[in-house]
Amino acid sequence: MEQKFDGTPKAELRLRGRAVTRGEVANDWGLQLRWLIKRDGKVIATAPARADYTYEHPDKTPGKYEIALEMFKYVNYAKDAQGEYTASKFVEISNVVTYTI
Repeated sequence: MEQKFDGTPKAELRLRGRAVTRGEVANDWGLQLRWLIKRDGKVIATAPARADYTYEHPDKTPGKYEIALEMFKYVNYAKDAQGEYTASKFVEISNVVTYTI
């Protein structure tokens, strides 16, 4: 069975303090959904987002934080020598919210 990617998934994020809330995902592919957390431009964490609509990153290290929502786009099972997918990847599906500590 071939995976169909009808439409592009999209979700809207809202920030209240340090808590981020996501809306429903339009055109949901049903694949892995995760929060992507960056501090000062570097990825510091990812967290599952399928079950919970709200996320608050516990780290209070000073810096500029950016949070977005990503969904896995499976293309094929091809992997490199390190076991990383070569064609399949996570794609950003939301706006990016930022806050500074």
